Amino acid sequence: MTLLDARAAGPRTTRPPRRSGSGPAAWLRDLATGARFAVTGGREGWFRTALSAVGVGIGVAVLLLAASAPTLLDAWHGREKARENLGQVHEPRASDRTLRYAQADTSFHGTPVRGRLVRPDGAHPPVPPGIRRLPGPGEMVVSPALRELLAAPGSAQLRERLDYKAVGTIGDEGLLGPQELTFVAGMDDRSAGGAYRISRFGKVFDPQPPSTRLVLLIVLACVVLLMPVMVFVGTAVRFGSDRREARLAALRLVGADIATTRRIAAGEAVVGAGLGLAVGLLVFLAGRQAAGAVTLWDVNVFPADVVPHPVLAGLVAVLVPAVAVLVTLFSQRSVTAEPLGVVRDRPVRRRRLAWRLALPLTGLALLSSLLWEPDAVWFRAVRLGVGAALLLLGVTALLPWLVEAVVGRLHGGPVPWQLAVRRLQLSGAAANRAVGGITVAVAGAIALHMVFTTFQAGYAHAYAKSSSRPVIELTGSASDWRGTRDALDTLRRTPGVMWAHGSVGAWAGRAGDRGTTGADGHRSAGSALVTVADCAELRRRAHLGSCRDGDVFLPADRGSRSAGSGFVRPGVRVNLNPPDGYGNAGPARLWTVPETARRVPGSRLPDGSLPGDVLATPGALSPARLQQPTMELRVGYDKARETEAVERIRTAAFRIDPGLRELSAVDNPHDRQYAGVRTAVYLGAVIVLLLIGAGLIVSTVEQLRERRRLLSVLDACGTPRATMGWSVLWQTAIPVVLGLVLAVTAGVGLGTVLLTTTETGVRVDWPVVAGLSGLGAGLILLVTLLSLPPLWRLMRPDGLRTE
Repeated sequence: MTLLDARAAGPRTTRPPRRSGSGPAAWLRDLATGARFAVTGGREGWFRTALSAVGVGIGVAVLLLAASAPTLLDAWHGREKARENLGQVHEPRASDRTLRYAQADTSFHGTPVRGRLVRPDGAHPPVPPGIRRLPGPGEMVVSPALRELLAAPGSAQLRERLDYKAVGTIGDEGLLGPQELTFVAGMDDRSAGGAYRISRFGKVFDPQPPSTRLVLLIVLACVVLLMPVMVFVGTAVRFGSDRREARLAALRLVGADIATTRRIAAGEAVVGAGLGLAVGLLVFLAGRQAAGAVTLWDVNVFPADVVPHPVLAGLVAVLVPAVAVLVTLFSQRSVTAEPLGVVRDRPVRRRRLAWRLALPLTGLALLSSLLWEPDAVWFRAVRLGVGAALLLLGVTALLPWLVEAVVGRLHGGPVPWQLAVRRLQLSGAAANRAVGGITVAVAGAIALHMVFTTFQAGYAHAYAKSSSRPVIELTGSASDWRGTRDALDTLRRTPGVMWAHGSVGAWAGRAGDRGTTGADGHRSAGSALVTVADCAELRRRAHLGSCRDGDVFLPADRGSRSAGSGFVRPGVRVNLNPPDGYGNAGPARLWTVPETARRVPGSRLPDGSLPGDVLATPGALSPARLQQPTMELRVGYDKARETEAVERIRTAAFRIDPGLRELSAVDNPHDRQYAGVRTAVYLGAVIVLLLIGAGLIVSTVEQLRERRRLLSVLDACGTPRATMGWSVLWQTAIPVVLGLVLAVTAGVGLGTVLLTTTETGVRVDWPVVAGLSGLGAGLILLVTLLSLPPLWRLMRPDGLRTE
């Protein structure tokens, strides 16, 4: 008996093929198989996995940055609160642990410089964070950025202005960010009038409710920036899906069922998402190091502040792989991997339009509801966020229907055109997926640019209108008329100054009235504005006729009289020390309006402000008797020498009193703020477009490989390569062009609705629209050019060989 006979005669030991199980162990085995396929596919497999990881990683990095916003703002506001004191309701008495404190902010070529002045009352005063000891008179401690700016060649005016000796550097705990320009200097007698006493550092304040415009910007930015990221993550997960489905068909040939192939596909997606998490974390850690060099809306932070909130970071780590698996399983619904190939959309069905239109229409309805009567801010924010998200999702949902509807009606034309149209008619899902991400990114970018451009244009128009008259206004505390007169003389001697006017003003109340002002800061019917100035200044406020020092005038023009000032008349006693806005009343400081006070016709100032209720010369009423008298200076300068004249005026004002506050339209900080955000959004859209273009290249090349036999037949029949190249171009161009048309329509519509809700004029940023559309056109050419080399390699007779 031969060995074969012995085996045949022996007991039967062969087992039937093991069927795929359905328990946890089998699921884990299938997931592990998919993970192995993701990392063992040769150069092409690694390229597809790496592309998915990069795409998901970019999205994860953006999500981690968004998750860092709460901790970032908490750290920023925490340092700002810890180093500041805006004054205490009940000012403490002088002691060994108090100090005098004053603000000394300035600006240099449009960049704000924060300044604070201190004068200790004793040996143990409070010290703000980041400073070891308080500077003495003539000394200052500066931030590192301000030290560098002072040493720069073009900062002569700033060095002349801050003529203190730098004796130290402010530490990080005393700065809002590494680029902040700030100093703390010892106080001298110039700012003593505007100083107040404090016993601690640590600002206590009631936060004001955010404005509608601010809520709009925050919510819109979050939706517009994060929605494309989520769509892009879903698109990146499916990079290389055609080759994956081919592998699944091969697995069906060796006995795997449909459920097993789907679990294997989920395992591949998990690996791509896991690598994407790692890539995103590395990109985030590398990018956060550059946080100190970025300033948006005057917010500059340290890299250590950019830390994701633990809960939000955990959600990102869980949701990204979950989204990858869900997207992969959802994509398998319309694809069946059979043993002999991949079958797509087995029953041919038309895409339904109803539910696709329902998404954007619902979003528009929610956004339009913002036009109703104002309600709670949080409710408006929810409607705004959900409405914008539904509108952008609706754009993505409408694109496949639009492509199918358009290409289904295209017939005839040149051969390359017919080949491209037929290919899209048979399978345009891969192109739709990639172009869907482009559509959302471009639509969101256009809407956000419209909002920022309109707001920026509004501020620019207001500043241009205000700056048509080259005037700078300065306000500060005043002790007597002599100081105001000296300040005017100093400003008039400043090079570039054409003229300078000034006055001293304060509020007065009805004698015996203990509540002339309310807690909201508005005057009651028993208050009057008292203005003290020389005759030359008073003539600008009223038609005086004759005037000499010692005269008092009462403007009689009804149109210029302040509400509630009817009690002021000759012989009436007024209280020059009325209660403050909190109802605190000090000892009455009575003054009688002279019987010789004359009624004169009043006139408004060029800026439209009122002349005041009582116009007095210094000889009739000393500013020292007024409660918290305010010095108001108006300086006209030579428009032809604006930059030089403005900086010289600021230097002269700082020399007069570091506490003088500037009110002018010379600098438009909003222009720089909006421009920075617009540039960041534009760059983000460009990066998303380039990454989606890379995915489109992979999809195009994989489709060409699937058709290698067909391409070889066409080549054997003498089809020119140029014909196939043009077909690839049209195959890419048709979905991209349709997506861009849909994106421009949706973006302009979304921006228009949002601007209408804020009662702001609509302004379309056409250069940005043209730029993004041009990028889309460039993307078409890029995909075509990079797809040509694989196309030439596949168009060879070798592709006709078979076994």
